[in-house]
Amino acid sequence: MKIAVASGKGGTGKSTFSVALALANRDRARLVDCDVEEPNAHLFLRGGESTSTPVWASVPEVDASLCDACGKCTSFCQYNALALAGSAGLMVFPELCHDCGGCILVCPNKALSERKVLRGTIESRVIDGTLELVTGRLEVGSPSAPTVIRAAIENPPALRRRVTIFDAPPGTACSFASCVHQADHCVLVTDPTPFGLHDLDLAIEAIQGMSKPFSVVINRSNGDDDLASRHCRRRGIPVLMRIPERREIAECYSNGGSLLDADPSMGERLRALLDDLHFHVSGGPIL
Repeated sequence: MKIAVASGKGGTGKSTFSVALALANRDRARLVDCDVEEPNAHLFLRGGESTSTPVWASVPEVDASLCDACGKCTSFCQYNALALAGSAGLMVFPELCHDCGGCILVCPNKALSERKVLRGTIESRVIDGTLELVTGRLEVGSPSAPTVIRAAIENPPALRRRVTIFDAPPGTACSFASCVHQADHCVLVTDPTPFGLHDLDLAIEAIQGMSKPFSVVINRSNGDDDLASRHCRRRGIPVLMRIPERREIAECYSNGGSLLDADPSMGERLRALLDDLHFHVSGGPIL
């Protein structure tokens, strides 16, 4: 089972929840940090030797001596990564390329070939012999976050685990979609503020467009009658858990601790939550 933990905006506590869920279920879950532009799960899950694997992509390179400016490649590319520029001939914009290779296939004169470019790296490590953390890290200046996200998700697991947790990128752009698309269920983390609820609705709209089942976790909650709880109740949205607004949780997190460090009793609730999700998605318990 694959669970994406997402949010309509940054700062809701998405990574806080992802890390805590992984720690509480370290014997049966692995964590993949898919927030490749600003990964931070490793700040709270320290230890273990890290192995790094580069993520390469292929972008087109033009041989001007073979190109007759027919325009078939520019017509094919939906991302404007190729353009005909008069006497300058065919121009390639690698930062717009989505690595599909279609332009090379449609070129009748074989004027386009592949050139490898570094898109990012995948770091993998096992913490205390039980919890596997995979971190996708986008190369500075690279525009291809989805390429690195897919590589992180597809990275061969070091430990046999029944559940994979994706710490998804915040927001609802293509990075979010490329992560959530791979999941069986999406958990949306929100907070009881007008901004939080506005962006929660945007995330729900995006997920419904992908026909993915989802539920909500409310962070910094003041109880079952806070703004987010009432909002979810009105819309019939299932709330899995409420993380209370407590100063000691914020202080612990700011010092590099996890939700379980601040409140160890959360561990049992997070294990039960994962059991419920697995039963809902797979129709049976985690074996």
